[in-house]
Amino acid sequence: EVQLQASGGGLVEAGGSLRLSCVASGLSLSDYAIGWFRQAPGKEREGVSCISPSDGPTYYPDSVKGRFTISSDNAKNTVYLQMNSLKPEDTAVYYCAATDYCGYGSEWYEYWGQGTQVTVSS
Repeated sequence: EVQLQASGGGLVEAGGSLRLSCVASGLSLSDYAIGWFRQAPGKEREGVSCISPSDGPTYYPDSVKGRFTISSDNAKNTVYLQMNSLKPEDTAVYYCAATDYCGYGSEWYEYWGQGTQVTVSS
């Protein structure tokens, strides 16, 4: 059974940092790409970043480029999303998901974690 466990969210002031973790079981990061998505209240889910064994990292919204860094530790089967210089508009539930190939749309992802709340206060 494939499971993705996202954690690391919390409440942080604007300008602060958080590191999200996504621990995968039942699949190998050598075979799957892991993406991070977020969904703010009243908004659609959007792709944030993805990392694949063949192509490395990809970042989707311009708003996170230079502030967020995705990385993976294959030995721990864990993908991280380091988020720096956080802004109130980053407030959302963050989800990790697994796919064969990185893509922006959530429809490409086969397995999903449960989400972790990130709240950035102004």
